[in-house]
Amino acid sequence: MCGIGGFLLPAKTSPREELESRLCAMVATLRHRGPDDEGVWTDDRAGLAHARLSIIDLSPAGPQPMASADTTGWMTFNG
Repeated sequence: MCGIGGFLLPAKTSPREELESRLCAMVATLRHRGPDDEGVWTDDRAGLAHARLSIIDLSPAGPQPMASADTTGWMTFNG
């Protein structure tokens, strides 16, 4: 089963490594649900986490979070 997590902070408060660690902890809570792929993305104030169960889309283009073509936008979704 897939799952998503994330946050948006009002201001930069923590080093990126700490924020990434928090996102990894979010995804770790979903491992018992059987996902076979996971990913995280963060900048100074926002972060996205995704746990993915690859049932339909087995291509290497499916992992998330996904970036826009110019990498200025990021998203994660379950659809």
